[in-house]
Amino acid sequence: AATLQSLGGGGADGGAKSTAHPLHNSNADPRKNSSASRNRRSSSSFHSTSILVVMKLAKRGGLPCLCLDTSCANGTLDVHHAVPVRILRAEEWQHHLPPVVNTPDVQLEFQLDRPLRPVIERLKAISPVIYLEGSMAGELVLRIDNDNVSIRTFYDKLIPRVDEESSQEQRTDPARCTLKVDSKKLLASLQWQSSMARGTVGSYIVCMIENEMMVVHVVLNPEDVGFFTYYIPVHFLSPDMMDF
Repeated sequence: AATLQSLGGGGADGGAKSTAHPLHNSNADPRKNSSASRNRRSSSSFHSTSILVVMKLAKRGGLPCLCLDTSCANGTLDVHHAVPVRILRAEEWQHHLPPVVNTPDVQLEFQLDRPLRPVIERLKAISPVIYLEGSMAGELVLRIDNDNVSIRTFYDKLIPRVDEESSQEQRTDPARCTLKVDSKKLLASLQWQSSMARGTVGSYIVCMIENEMMVVHVVLNPEDVGFFTYYIPVHFLSPDMMDF
């Protein structure tokens, strides 16, 4: 089985091994002050100690599991997780590969201090679908329309991204693209903007392929850590429905 190791943390040894004690927050415990003090010392020791993480695929109880073993260098903490998994046959791999999509009509890079999620969350409460119109001039418009309300949110000064094989340079006017997306699916692809710690994301790009797909590509920080990508299906739009 393949094994991956990651050494994190760093810093000096935390000192003597702390005694095991229950973690609780009961007001009825007369020793709560001394217990809280021990917890703080233990926490301080944990954060200043190197942590070794081993990830491997192994069998536990006859079942394949993804095993995560974490331990501190001074032996104060050992955590073991075994997550049951299903091993795919080679012929099944093709069903789990990223979809093959055409070259995006519009690609816009967002600044990290201008997240989409708060706006999408508010629009989702009003409409089940959201229209997005992007332009390689660095502009994006979010729109909802129903019998009671019509709302537009404008983003400008975004960074257009051009692929080498793209024909953007031959165009005299900036390329544009309009998509109709389920607001629930769009919001789900942006949950990382609320759950990931500041500094863990380097950049994110929204790619728009007319009547085919919306792609959200997130690059982690530093870049060599990796990336993750969301592929969001879109509704078909006829030409007359694309006019704002």
